[in-house]
Amino acid sequence: MIGLVLIVLLLFMAATANLIASQGIDEQDLRKGLLAPGGEFSLGTDEFGRDMLSRIIHGSRVSLQVGIIATAISAAVGISLGAIAGYFGGRIDYLVQGMVDISWAFPTVLMAIFLIAVLGPNLTNVMIAVGLVYWGGFARVVRGQVLSLREWEFVTAARAIGARDWRIMFRHILPNILSPVIVMATLMMGDAILIEATLSFLGMGAQPPTPSWGSILASGRSYLILAPWVTIFPGVAIMLTVLGFNLLGDGLRDALDPRLKNL
Repeated sequence: MIGLVLIVLLLFMAATANLIASQGIDEQDLRKGLLAPGGEFSLGTDEFGRDMLSRIIHGSRVSLQVGIIATAISAAVGISLGAIAGYFGGRIDYLVQGMVDISWAFPTVLMAIFLIAVLGPNLTNVMIAVGLVYWGGFARVVRGQVLSLREWEFVTAARAIGARDWRIMFRHILPNILSPVIVMATLMMGDAILIEATLSFLGMGAQPPTPSWGSILASGRSYLILAPWVTIFPGVAIMLTVLGFNLLGDGLRDALDPRLKNL
């Protein structure tokens, strides 16, 4: 319930950013730089006099965009390869499993940094890189589910009436494995947002003037003692968002598979 509330608030904030934010993403006033929270600026201002609340609100759009698109890329690649590997087996399964093992041999952040170094630092490439980093989890889950379902009676019956392999896979098997995929996608959104914040913190993600929680955090490093709110508030936003997706994923898992509630 808490996770759902946090994510609903995030969605509302992203959807109404232009209405509830008092400033634009690049509106500056150097005379009001590093003002403490209170009065006109409830969360204070950064070094350029930009309203911290407005930038955090607009930053929610960036985080949500990365979470959704990166997860979609990862799910599309992982589900396709996992389903093919689990259904056909043999050398195809061996090849896909090898690709998963190789992708998991490197820390996710380092792999994402490598891909950004190759593709170039911008928000679009961050979404592609994060999506390609996490596809292995989807592939493993889908492969295991397909392996357990491909010998069930409804699949055997579909083969008996002459249904093609691709039709059996996408029409009969994949709809029956949506529960774990939905849970994994929800959990991965939190991971994707965290990776994006890390890359933006390092200067490899969203580029100015696009507001990203990670880049706002990075800009506050120089003022950690003088103006700690520049770092604290985007950090809290990241923490609550990731926590929300994790709690929502746990809740969906319990709802979709009641057997796991007591684990």
